[in-house]
Order: sequence, then structure tokens, then C-alpha cells
Amino acid sequence: MKIHKYFRISALSITLLFLLMAVILAIGSSAKQTTSPAVASNYREVTSTTTTESVKSKPAVLFDDFSYTNQKELKKHGWIVRTAAGWPGVPGASWSEHGVSFLKDPNEARSRFLRMTSSTDGPNAKTTQTQICHQRKYLEGTYAARVRFTDSPVSGPAGDQVVQSFYTISPLKAPMDLDYSELDFEYLPNGGWGIAGPTLYATTWETFSPEPNWKKDNVYQHVIASQAGWHTLITQVAGGKVRYFVDGKMFAEHGGDYFPEDTMSINFNLWFIKDGMVNVSGARQYQEDIDWVFYEAKSALTPEEVEKQVTVLRRNSVKFRDTVPAKVPALTSPCNF
Repeated sequence: MKIHKYFRISALSITLLFLLMAVILAIGSSAKQTTSPAVASNYREVTSTTTTESVKSKPAVLFDDFSYTNQKELKKHGWIVRTAAGWPGVPGASWSEHGVSFLKDPNEARSRFLRMTSSTDGPNAKTTQTQICHQRKYLEGTYAARVRFTDSPVSGPAGDQVVQSFYTISPLKAPMDLDYSELDFEYLPNGGWGIAGPTLYATTWETFSPEPNWKKDNVYQHVIASQAGWHTLITQVAGGKVRYFVDGKMFAEHGGDYFPEDTMSINFNLWFIKDGMVNVSGARQYQEDIDWVFYEAKSALTPEEVEKQVTVLRRNSVKFRDTVPAKVPALTSPCNF
């Protein structure tokens, strides 16, 4: 009886133990079934969000290889070819669409470039100037372009004071407007503005008052030497500083009140300085070529980083890319300045 009693107790204990284990397993299985899908769902949501943020975090970029055959293709990508009269240049000069053309690169069979051509018959004679402008939606970031400067006219007498440029600019709302912004690379092959020899300027503007009440507030760096040929020009706009680079070397640095405040457009132009033409008759034409232009928003890229990005884009046969969002509402780009 004693043994049988213990046996019954032990059997009961074992039965209870099995029941307890079954309950524990059932609860664990239920918990596993109810939480796993939620965890998996949360994981997918996080992964999806991270992927979206990763895409959104890519810097906004403009790249144009100028591989066009006509102006219609150029304008489709947000460029304006100036026809509006006005400053700068020779009073009464016209800004002509005929000055913009596209050519095959003789050194690269698959590459093309944009050419600006401006012409004059001399003082008090017919003069046409050339300018292209992209949309006004740029501020901090890195601007770059590969351009070819020229020292001599294609034909006709030499010596006119002509300006070949790559620059960014906002409209001047009023004389001495403190929100005005302008960043310039300007090459003067025949001098000008008080300097006789071929001169390259990098100029950062606070503001100015146009003629007839001319007044300016800017800072600049210049070098007197021929710049004929191809050059990579880079302007970094970040951290309160504007830095200009020519062919990988820093050329100038400006900051303080001269740091740009207002949204700008990207521009190239080719124009004649008032009272700067040689006093001889005869038609002459000057040219400036543009191979490509690049911009990355909110980044201070080194010259090496710019060259690397452009190389990758061209290697991948990217002719045009613009992920820089327009302002809301979109700003007008008058292309008259």
C-alpha cells in the first residue's frame, strides 16, 4: 500500500508536469505566431523607409554635356537663349539667338560642345552679343564648367575688349539691393577695366547701382596672363565662403557680406565692353566654347571629386541630368542681365 500510494502521487505529479509543459508550449507558440508577422512587417517598413530616405538623401545635381544638334533640344532642358536687350555691353547691341551653335568635338568623336559667337563691325556699328541662362533655382553647392577661352577673333582686326564668362546671378531688385547675388569667372583677352593685358577675374558681388549712377560693392582676384584654351572652372559656395578654382588650383576665396543670399541662375555670356572696341572698321567675331556644366547642391566638392563625377556621368552616356527642384512657386529667369 505504501508503495502504491507513492506511485499514485508520482504519476499525478508527472501528469501535472506534462500538462504544465503543454500550456507553456501553447502560449509560446501563440506568442510566436502573433508577434512574428508584426516584427516582419515593422522590419519591412523600416527597410522601405531607409531605402526611400537613402534615395532622397542623394544630392540634387545638374549636368549638361551640351550634346545637342539644335536650340530646340537645348531649350527643352531649361536653357534660355537671350534675346532681351540691355546691360551689359555696348549700348544698342542686340542679343542674338544666332550666336549659339553646336559642333562635334574634333578630339572626341562621340562628344559635342556649345559655341557662343559674338560679332561687331566696330564702334558705332552693328554689334551682336550672346548669352545663355539656366533656370533660377541655385544657391549653395558646387558649380563647374569646362570652357574654352580665346584670345583672337576668328577673322577681322583684333584688340576689342571682349568678356568671356561663366557666372551665376540673381535679379537686381533695386539699386544697391543687399539681397543681390552674383559670382563671376570673366576672361578679358584684350584687357579692360583699367588693365591692359589678358586678364582672368573671379568676382563676388554684394550689390551695385547700374548706370548712369554707377556704384559697385564687390571683391575680386585677377591674374594677368593669357588663358586661351580649355579650362575647368569651379565655384564652391558653402559654409559662408565662396572659393574659385581653375584647373584644380584655388584661385580666390571670398566671404562675409559677399556670400550670396538670393537664388541664382547659371549663365554664360560673350559681350563687348562699352568704349572698349578698337577704332577700326571691319567685321570680327569672337568665340567661347562650353563642353559641359555641372552643379551639385549643398556640397563643397573638390576639383578631383567634380572631375570624377563628370567622368562617371559621361562614361555612362548621361547627356543631361537635372534633379535640382524648382522653387515653389517657380522663380522667373529673365535672362536679361
